[in-house]
Amino acid sequence: MKTLIKNIHLLAGILPAEKECLRGKEMADFKTIQQAWMLVEDGRFADYGTDTTCPADDTADLVVDAEGGSVLPSFCDSHTHIVYAGSREGEFVDKIRGLSYAEIAKRGGGILNSADRLHELSEDELYAQAMRRVNEIMRKGTGAVEIKSGYGLNTADEMKMLRVIRRIKQTAPLKVMSTFLGAHAVGRAYAGRQAEYVDLVVNEMIPMVGEQQLADFIDVFCDEGFFTPEETARILEAGAKYGMRPKIHGQELADSGGVEVAVRHDALSVDHLESMTERDIELFKTSTTMPTALPGTSFFLNMPFALGRKMIDAGLPMAIASDYNPGSTPSGDMKFAVSLACIKMKLLPQEALNAATINSAYAMGISREYGSVGKGKVANFYITEPIPSVDFIPYAYTMPIVRRIFLNGKEA
Repeated sequence: MKTLIKNIHLLAGILPAEKECLRGKEMADFKTIQQAWMLVEDGRFADYGTDTTCPADDTADLVVDAEGGSVLPSFCDSHTHIVYAGSREGEFVDKIRGLSYAEIAKRGGGILNSADRLHELSEDELYAQAMRRVNEIMRKGTGAVEIKSGYGLNTADEMKMLRVIRRIKQTAPLKVMSTFLGAHAVGRAYAGRQAEYVDLVVNEMIPMVGEQQLADFIDVFCDEGFFTPEETARILEAGAKYGMRPKIHGQELADSGGVEVAVRHDALSVDHLESMTERDIELFKTSTTMPTALPGTSFFLNMPFALGRKMIDAGLPMAIASDYNPGSTPSGDMKFAVSLACIKMKLLPQEALNAATINSAYAMGISREYGSVGKGKVANFYITEPIPSVDFIPYAYTMPIVRRIFLNGKEA
């Protein structure tokens, strides 16, 4: 099946297929072709060029007129929690009244609140709620997503979440990667017995997840008030025995040592970084770990933003993800995350777009196949309304610009 897209104002996000991520000054180059066409064959990018070399319509099975819109690679969202039950707007009001994220958690809210609600839902109900969110982010231009467990906090409910994520993988047209996050918090049944909960994660949950091959990655909330670097290391080592590569929640609430333990265990990414330090930047320089900022979390919780400008100026790569979840970021809008990265973290539009596409794909281990327009890569892309430049995307920070969505080369 050959599909020709013609009358493209800007074809953007072009990279050689072998380029896995961008770092430092490279991130300012979001390569574009003006007045372009693109050919998709059997679900993959096949060719592209300027209008003067556009193939005839009869060389394709389907011709799509972009009508002066631009074509960009789909966003890749490498950190979400979109399998959850209900909502937590009551905590939103608590925050307005002055309570912090940590204070709400100590009162039994936060993650434990979501765990209570999830326990009551069947797998079918949980899947139906999650698919509404999956369809929402697809409509906003996301074509690859990582989904975490972590609202179960007991073996049965963590497995239930992971089975729902597997079902989404099997039924949704976008690319889905799964992460086991049993160490998101200590379950209510283990209050005051954190060491025993860690034993449960290591000795019962991880073997069960691994044997059923329900997760691509393993994650730990390594932060003040949650899990220590020593507990994190133990959990990561247990997951590695089943082929689950580490991804870390780190340096969100405090300078907790998350980056150090992540780099030591070859984590694919460290996500959050609101409390990162200059020392963390030096640690990242010695690793292949992707620093991943979640600007929506900083915005919603009124927290500091990760040191995005300093990371890029230091020559590091950087990814952006949404952190879509019911408590700290009830939004999966990657376009808005890109805008926040520009406005609050001082990234150039091109840097922010690369962070939200090729580098976020790297943070899921899929950048050889997703995250840019490159010959042979999976054809996940969207066509915009007519826009003057890619700078307009973060500038018009609430304007819907996605007109048509294509996943695996087919219109979704």
